Amino acid sequence: MNRPNPIFEEVLGRLPDRQRELVEAAYALLEHGNGPVHRQLLPALRDATSRERLEELLRRTGRTLVEVDPLHVTSGFDDAVRIELADSGWQPLPLADRAVLVLVLVHSVAVPRSEERLAPDSWDSQFPTTQLDITRHSKVPPGEARAALSRLTACGLLRTVRGGDQDGGYVPGPRLSRLTPAAREQLQDQLILAAAPDHPLAAAIRERRHSRLGGQR
Repeated sequence: MNRPNPIFEEVLGRLPDRQRELVEAAYALLEHGNGPVHRQLLPALRDATSRERLEELLRRTGRTLVEVDPLHVTSGFDDAVRIELADSGWQPLPLADRAVLVLVLVHSVAVPRSEERLAPDSWDSQFPTTQLDITRHSKVPPGEARAALSRLTACGLLRTVRGGDQDGGYVPGPRLSRLTPAAREQLQDQLILAAAPDHPLAAAIRERRHSRLGGQR
């Protein structure tokens, strides 16, 4: 027999059974879904008490509600938790996977964005990165690159695109939608700085960071 989760009991214990079921269902969909969830599937968001309990449950487990667009939401690491994990050196991806992921994001997102072919704040790219792009622009051995692509696709950080106007390849996957606005901005800025350090966008990023540092003094 499974023992009740103490966090769930503390957060949801006083809710009526039906309300608790809606919050638990929303939590499960947000945490374990393959991608963003349509609001219609989350009736807990329509009730103020249920939403507050859902957000508290996410907070108590190191997570937060992420608004992907006006119709879709998901959950992701709370910014404070993300920073703490990064500062502690936590890194779930092997080095080869990180290198391949960065290359795909640079080729499919950062470069098109620097050329104004992609919206400023979107992972929805129509510019897939091919295996040839990866092997040509990295020192990752082809066998390791293929294995990394397979792992990154399996966990949802990348997805495959077949045919069309562009050659088939890899673009950002649904897991990236779990980034909070702050995490998304930080990653996108780093990609621009890496892909086009002399571009006006990169200069604007450096100026914005300098201004923030000045304001913290």
